[in-house]
Amino acid sequence: MAKVAKRTAAARAQFEGKSNLSVEDAMKLIKSAASAKFDETLEIAMNLGVDPRHADQMVRGVVQLPNGTGKTVRVAVFARGAKADEATAAGADIVGAEELMATIQSGKIEFDRCIATPDMMPLVGRLGKILGPRNLMPNPRVGTVTMDVKTAVAAAKGGEVQFKVEKAGVIHGGIGKVSFTEEALAQNVRAFVEAVTKARPAGAKGTYVKKVSVSSTMGPGVSLDLASATSQ
Repeated sequence: MAKVAKRTAAARAQFEGKSNLSVEDAMKLIKSAASAKFDETLEIAMNLGVDPRHADQMVRGVVQLPNGTGKTVRVAVFARGAKADEATAAGADIVGAEELMATIQSGKIEFDRCIATPDMMPLVGRLGKILGPRNLMPNPRVGTVTMDVKTAVAAAKGGEVQFKVEKAGVIHGGIGKVSFTEEALAQNVRAFVEAVTKARPAGAKGTYVKKVSVSSTMGPGVSLDLASATSQ
């Protein structure tokens, strides 16, 4: 049996016997237990009562976190002409067309979010097998295929988080840094849960949100009281 590090054992002891906590109590616990040498991310996982193998039960969307993610997001934009200039002025890290496609095809992907104007989608579509598995493919449903590239770039840089349900019916994401205040983290948690709740698909039957859990990058997880997670 692998030996458990003292730091890990101490963190687990703090969480032992605790579950279904209020959002505020969970944030306090996670912050007190985080002991990594870097600023850990607050991770959230939501177990949903859906089967994403069915198109009418797919859950996908985007949420603007009130306090951001604490992460520097690198943004690439597929655009030409005036829209390319607009993207650059808005702070996009990479802007291009055919040359950007060639860079991606070579295996060089130095961005966390990809945005495209509608006229660029025939070109971007050729990158589906590369960008799709990385969840980087521009999609109008989450606002990354748009003529308003200025707003899209600002949103990506300012704390926008995309979410998509996985095969097992789970949605997860990073929604802040442990260094944030308890209040800021609680606001981000509720904003994320609210966005996923509003994205309930037409085909979902019975209980939609089954469980919500949070953890720091290196710490144990704890479940949240659902009423607390959905109240403001």
